[in-house]
Amino acid sequence: MKFVLASHNKGKLKEMAAILGELGIEVASLPEGAPEPEENGATFEENARIKAKAAADFTGLPAIADDSGLSVDALGGAPGIRPPATARERTRTAMRSC
Repeated sequence: MKFVLASHNKGKLKEMAAILGELGIEVASLPEGAPEPEENGATFEENARIKAKAAADFTGLPAIADDSGLSVDALGGAPGIRPPATARERTRTAMRSC
C-alpha cells in the first residue's frame, strides 16, 4: 500500500516513512506544484482533513496529513487554530485580560 504525505516537510516524511515502513506501507512525498489548500477548518482535525483531501485529489493516492498548534486554557484557548498573525493578536488580547 502507498500513501502520500500532505506536507513538504522532509522531516515529517522521514518519520512517517520509518514508522509506516515497518508495516509495509510506502509513504510518498507531496509532489512539487501540489496546491496549498486554505486551512479554514474549525479544528486541527478539520484542517488535517482539508490538507489530506487536497493531496489525495492532486495525486490520486490515499493521503495522510496533520495539523497542530497551541490552545492554552489560561489564555482562553489562544493562540488557537487561526493563522499566526490572528493567533498573536488573540494571545496579546487574552494576556492583557489576565
